[in-house]
Amino acid sequence: MIPPSIMMIVYGVAADVSIARLFIAGVIPGVLLVSLFMLCIMIHAWTRPGAIPPPDPAMTLSEKLYASRRLIPIVLLIVLVIGSIYLGLATATEAAAVGVVGSLILAASTGTLTRESFVESLLRATETSCMLAFVLAGAAFTTVAMGFTGIPKSLAALVNDWQLSAGMLVFVLTILYVILGCFLDGVSMIVLTLSVVMPMIHAAKIDPIWFGIYIVLVVEIATITPPVGFNLFVLQGLAKRDILFISQGAIPSFIALAFACWLIWAFPGIVTWLPSVMFNN
Repeated sequence: MIPPSIMMIVYGVAADVSIARLFIAGVIPGVLLVSLFMLCIMIHAWTRPGAIPPPDPAMTLSEKLYASRRLIPIVLLIVLVIGSIYLGLATATEAAAVGVVGSLILAASTGTLTRESFVESLLRATETSCMLAFVLAGAAFTTVAMGFTGIPKSLAALVNDWQLSAGMLVFVLTILYVILGCFLDGVSMIVLTLSVVMPMIHAAKIDPIWFGIYIVLVVEIATITPPVGFNLFVLQGLAKRDILFISQGAIPSFIALAFACWLIWAFPGIVTWLPSVMFNN
């Protein structure tokens, strides 16, 4: 949710929405999510004190800063990249280039930049870029194919005929994405459905920036929905525990995400306020 987000980039390209605006719109909901997850951890610590490890020894401020000496430059780099977008100094693509140069400088200054690590980084970046390129090419092909078939227009007209309110439409789409989350990852869900969903959103006069943030939240819910969320099986393979144990552990996060969805639906300004201020809309 907090930029930069691959799902926001995919949504922005597939839905023809400004990626910079999406990044800005995701900041407050991202902070909200972090706060809700922190609250879940606090409640877990209060209710199950034996499950929480003992606190670390007390440290002075200078000791904390020294221990964080390798983390602080990374945080500053993130602030530089995201800040350049927010201040209008760079587009999302230009900010990505700033991040790459900054990462290379940090790696060189800490002595971790070697020929092997540089080559591996290039290969990983190429793999990710090719994956996104194929996904977006598939999304563009699907959109064009859907346009020729007339399905999106027919569905938009059907929604109008049903006289569905914007709230009811969002509720139906939420259920659809939760079901899809049992079988697909987040990027695939967005790519495969947007060519059909976006005409409905435009017909219902729903802000596409707001819907982009909402759909990222819903996709996050869909992939951890017990007992068959896509990410639950990934976690099961990593943790080597049964799916029921993983599902139980995901319930607090599921509740926090669902509550966040309700909050941004009830108070859409959580999403739309910051972009409106930054772009003077």
